[in-house]
Amino acid sequence: MPRGRNSPPHWGHQLGCLPCRDWGPKSCPAWGIPRPLPLLCRDMGLQNALYTGDLARLQELFPPHSTADLLLESRAAEPRWSSHQRGLWSLTYEEELTTPLHVAASRGHTEVLKLLLRRRARPDSAPGGRTALHEACAAGHAACAHVLLVAGADPDIPDQDGKRPLHLCRGAGTLECAELLLRFGAKVDGRSEEEEETPLHVAARLGHVELADLLLRRGACPNARDAEGWTPLLAACDACCPSPADAEVTTARCLQLCHLLLSAGADADAADQDRRRPLHLACRHGHAAVVELLLSHGVSTNTMDYGGHTALHCALQGAAMTLAQSPERVVRALLNHGAVRVWPGALPKVLERWCTSPRTIEVLMNTYSVMQLPEEAMGLVPPETLQKHHRFYSSLFALVRQPRSLQHLSRCALRSHLAGYLPHALPRLPLPPRLLRYLQLDFEDVLY
Repeated sequence: MPRGRNSPPHWGHQLGCLPCRDWGPKSCPAWGIPRPLPLLCRDMGLQNALYTGDLARLQELFPPHSTADLLLESRAAEPRWSSHQRGLWSLTYEEELTTPLHVAASRGHTEVLKLLLRRRARPDSAPGGRTALHEACAAGHAACAHVLLVAGADPDIPDQDGKRPLHLCRGAGTLECAELLLRFGAKVDGRSEEEEETPLHVAARLGHVELADLLLRRGACPNARDAEGWTPLLAACDACCPSPADAEVTTARCLQLCHLLLSAGADADAADQDRRRPLHLACRHGHAAVVELLLSHGVSTNTMDYGGHTALHCALQGAAMTLAQSPERVVRALLNHGAVRVWPGALPKVLERWCTSPRTIEVLMNTYSVMQLPEEAMGLVPPETLQKHHRFYSSLFALVRQPRSLQHLSRCALRSHLAGYLPHALPRLPLPPRLLRYLQLDFEDVLY
């Protein structure tokens, strides 16, 4: 007989016992205290009402004394290859279990969430590995997170990947969700189970300045290390630019995070298991302002990682995208803080890689008293680049095997004499600003 609009939803067979974490130790059947098992519901009308937040329809489907302790099947958006018996593979949709509470929390249906909780939905149910609180925080629905926490949801429970709700805070309601979790007892330095990341690691990696500030004010450790030895400062300096258009925004966020972490006591020279330091990562990604900030905190410019790379190596081996972020500033800052110069035999390779950034070539060449390039080096620069930067490359190749100007030789002699004291001594010299800038390798877009 067909069911009418007001008929109860069709609920399928009962499932076997769920993990004890899902039941709680005093209600698990294994303890001899049976509890009605959740029903598997395949009623499409109920699921449609849940996904659309149709409160009136759900009030009809869940009258007083009914239960919302149900399981729903959800399918992945894309089919995946899966193996069945006899070694056969087929392309099928991966099915996962969820609950009405999870659907409401992930969609931000606060009133629906309240109704389901009144109908005995369990706030910490996690048939698919996540609780409804994980879903609410991942979607940034602070009002839903508040309802669940008031109903007794565990603010520190790990999901199937070992991540706690505080690790998953995203979206417009990130700060509100994080504040609620901390107020209801979430550990500010709670770690994920595999990566051993703290929420501060996640905030730093994602460039979320406001969240990092909140966590630090609530006592988060700025020098906590994850399973690979990374600190939040390392995570912040490793921020990559998704595109040249986003370079300025990414670098600005990275700079704000580094200021914040260093002010909170982060170790500016902390190394990971591969001996990579914040300066190595900032140089590799071309974050010039961050490099200058780290150098102002006295980090070493010539420390090598396990691969034998110094910060200058990292800067010169960075991705081509760093061209949009003034790599010449990074190279100049390192050289003005005592970085060991590039081996002369490697200069042709550097010229070939960075020829489209003539200022990077300029600042490197201005640390040598003689232009140490082979005469055939001109062939390393594409004709269109030679034409675009004609004045600079004309001056560069005119100096091959030729003496440099007396003024430049004097600069080289003074910088060599000051050596390791360069970053501290140069600003203290009683010299006119223009001459001081010259000694600090100011750009002139031509070589003498």
